[in-house]
Amino acid sequence: MKFLIQVVKKASVDVDDKTIGSIDKGLLIFVGACEDDTKEIADRMIKKAVNLRIFEDENGKTNLSLGDIKGSMLVISQFTLYADCRKGNRPSFIKAGDPSHANELYEYILSELKNTYGIHTESGSFGADMKVSLINDGPFTIMLDSDELFS
Repeated sequence: MKFLIQVVKKASVDVDDKTIGSIDKGLLIFVGACEDDTKEIADRMIKKAVNLRIFEDENGKTNLSLGDIKGSMLVISQFTLYADCRKGNRPSFIKAGDPSHANELYEYILSELKNTYGIHTESGSFGADMKVSLINDGPFTIMLDSDELFS
């Protein structure tokens, strides 16, 4: 599983020219899932993302987590995080999870963020043509890859 995490001042997602999700200060997270991913891996990724100390404190040091600042999350499914660009110029996406499996994990992540962690969470629409807008803060962008974190 991969989470591309961006600290944002604000972010939103539109589908068919209608805003379906919007947050102020918090995290924009793009989520990619592969066939080997499980709810247990998702749990570990969620915990890591929620507890990352990547927000500045009063001294300008990145010592605060999302909960410390009472921030929100905008979570977007993005299979293209599994692009393989090693051969030729056209990316291959064969490592991305089957859409039904990936959607199940995506919905699970959204549910856990809201119900277990109590985080105000907005989302995109799985499989839709989405237009994502953001004001990146920093910019501060991190890639979490479960293969690197938990192997």
